Amino acid sequence: MLRLASILYSLIGSSLAGAGVIAVLAAGLVTTQAIIGAAAAGAVLALPVAWLVAKQLYTRGA
Repeated sequence: MLRLASILYSLIGSSLAGAGVIAVLAAGLVTTQAIIGAAAAGAVLALPVAWLVAKQLYTRGA
């Protein structure tokens, strides 16, 4: 399951980090610190999300 979670993290992490950066830029926060913080928050948030998605895929037998 760790292998599947790692593959999913590469997709989910970049998606959430990108969404965080877009949200920060849309809010008008254009400082480097805000952009990097949003990207880091998205990457950290993606860890449990990827694990839960992998767990659901294994549970349902997909």
